[in-house]
Amino acid sequence: MHWLLIGYMFLFIHRPFEIWPILGDLHVERVYMGGVFLFWLMHSGKRWIANAQQGAYLVFGMAVAACWVMSPWAEQGQVVVENWFKILFFYLLLVTSVYDAKGLKRLAFGFLAVMAVYMLHSIKEYLGGRHTFRMGIVRLLGVDSSMGDPNSFGGSIVFSLPFVTAFWNACRGKWIKACCFGYVGLSAGCILLTGSRSSLLGMVLWGSIVIMRSRYRWAGLGSMVLIAPLMFFALPDSLQNRFETIINPDVGPANAKESGEGRIEGFFTGMDLIMAYPATGVGPGSWRPATGSKLESHNLYGQLCGEMGLLGVMTFLSILVCFWMNWMWFKSRPSAQTAANPFPRAIAGSVMMAVFLMLFMGNFGHNLFRHNWLWFGGFLVIARHVASKQTAPAVAPMRSRYPHRVASWRVQVGGLSTARLS
Repeated sequence: MHWLLIGYMFLFIHRPFEIWPILGDLHVERVYMGGVFLFWLMHSGKRWIANAQQGAYLVFGMAVAACWVMSPWAEQGQVVVENWFKILFFYLLLVTSVYDAKGLKRLAFGFLAVMAVYMLHSIKEYLGGRHTFRMGIVRLLGVDSSMGDPNSFGGSIVFSLPFVTAFWNACRGKWIKACCFGYVGLSAGCILLTGSRSSLLGMVLWGSIVIMRSRYRWAGLGSMVLIAPLMFFALPDSLQNRFETIINPDVGPANAKESGEGRIEGFFTGMDLIMAYPATGVGPGSWRPATGSKLESHNLYGQLCGEMGLLGVMTFLSILVCFWMNWMWFKSRPSAQTAANPFPRAIAGSVMMAVFLMLFMGNFGHNLFRHNWLWFGGFLVIARHVASKQTAPAVAPMRSRYPHRVASWRVQVGGLSTARLS
């Protein structure tokens, strides 16, 4: 079952049916998921993991449905809602099929392997001439059309980086370390070529936190100081100017400055929408028809308030609270860090880092309905379940209050038995 789930991750992330139209005509994704569901029904190893995170997702799903039904633009938001419930369905398959450390590690490794293939294929197409020209620069695209936009593609890469840390900290094999180095290098190259300023900030933030938490922080900071300028000056002049606009907006074209200001505008537009539709907002996926804008909100907090109102805000906060509660469970149990298998605790830390990065990059992008919220929540639920089994206190054998009397009784019984046998 684990390999089938990884196979669907590949279809969802890489989306070959969007690259080769013949696969789209065959509806490969639907057929595959139907087959996985039938196998899941016959699979004898299913089990439900009790965790408050499950209830939070259920409540948020009910809120998504309610906000969509109440929306005056429900038809325009139908695709977004349907896609989100597909992700929720996969989440249910995930948390009922993986319940041990081996399966968790296999799933996390499969996720990174799929992302690596996705990036390598995108680089190959870029070298072959496939790109977009936007903001006055040539920008790398993901090979798919759904999440292949430079900013979305860069965000997907940044959100996967924390899981590299889990393998680095919890695995000892030299080939694992080499793979981690290679993945980070590939990720950095892709992010730089996308020209995505938000993704660059996210990568720098992740790298800075990892270095500062390491015992080799000073060596790491020194390496970063040396490598960063080399990577920057290796870029074409157009990309150098693009990233320089992060600290000096005047060096870039006017549309680059307007793009940055649009993120702030998206937040305030969301505040205006929640004032007009306080209970349920304008509906999931209805930002454009409701605002008359050609662009999305480009801001998580504006999107949440504007599209789902107070109902969405409260239910989304419940998800974040459950993320925090699960992480506090690990923090309150030091034995979870020193168990024979440290991987579940390492994955939990990676999930929380990824959530932090999604919230940070939510200032620059509308990532409310991304699959990462559910997938990473599933990883955390499974990690806590596995760690709880590893750290469960062993039941001590019962001991007599009078051990000397027991020993004497045994001697007497033994002597009696010997006498009778003789």
